Amino acid sequence: MKICFFGRYDNKYSRNRILISGLKQNGVEVIECRTELTGIKKYFDLIKKHKQIKNDYDVLFVAFPGWHAMILAKFLSRKPIIFDAFLSVYDSTVWDRKNTSRYSPKAWYFWILDWLSCKLADKVLLDTNEHIKYFVKEFGIKKEKFERVFVGSDTSVFYPKEKKNINKKFTVLHHGNVVPLQGVKFILESARLLEKNKNIQFNIVGSRIKKWYEKKCFYNVNFIDNLKYRELPDIISQSDICLGIFGNTDKTQRVIPNKVYEYSATKMPTITADTPAIRELFDEKDLYLIPTAEPEALAEAILKFKKDLALREKLAENSYNKFMSNCTPNILGRQLTKMINELSI
Repeated sequence: MKICFFGRYDNKYSRNRILISGLKQNGVEVIECRTELTGIKKYFDLIKKHKQIKNDYDVLFVAFPGWHAMILAKFLSRKPIIFDAFLSVYDSTVWDRKNTSRYSPKAWYFWILDWLSCKLADKVLLDTNEHIKYFVKEFGIKKEKFERVFVGSDTSVFYPKEKKNINKKFTVLHHGNVVPLQGVKFILESARLLEKNKNIQFNIVGSRIKKWYEKKCFYNVNFIDNLKYRELPDIISQSDICLGIFGNTDKTQRVIPNKVYEYSATKMPTITADTPAIRELFDEKDLYLIPTAEPEALAEAILKFKKDLALREKLAENSYNKFMSNCTPNILGRQLTKMINELSI
């Protein structure tokens, strides 16, 4: 079995590297038809490269982000096509980030791009059932076309490490960016509420977060610039607890963020928002789940975690076991291999 990853995608991005690794672990040969060019040049580059390998694969896989590449792929290939939509560009741009009005030409363009790219694919991958429900309702595409494939995490990078106990304070970690679903403002409001607890330290990783908030005088927050991918496991494992997402957008309800998989793979106790998506995999036995966009609830949860080591260890162990049973690259690759076999019959 041979699959061709196609598009202008980053093969080091976690979603793509996990799926490529998982397929290889399950005996699938992966070839890549990939470009790094921009503008109209990227399409001519993909056409040229695909011509050289068009008879050398069984299934074409349009990798994330691949909305435009999916449309091109339909013209180039008569083989079955899997499109890893992963998310809705319309939802992300118009509703979550609110970068444009819902009635603007740009919004209509993104809606059509989501709809058409999914319509042309033989199979569409999304990361949660909640996302699938959204696509079915918003774009009127049959549910049977979609397949849920969890994000997972790269277990060669994220795995349990021995804690060195170098922190004099109880350390709370969050890494991410300023997009609304992350709910960084609610995390920082909870930090304000805990400023009197001098032995609690927040480490917030993200260059854009640092740029936005560093000058606002948080006495218990250490803002850290973006770290390299392979540096994340060290700062995660040396923390006491980790924080997921807490935004009050609709998209928050539909995703399990990368960081929660990473924390679980590293066997770290985690607090995150209680959403329908998170409960597709985890529950209160694995993660400490709280209402979204409530800094008071987050502050209370942090204090509870600080006092209860047994609770932290129990949740960390349970979330790690849940991850290892459902979300390793090998398991996700096995799921994708089964799908490929069914399409290529």
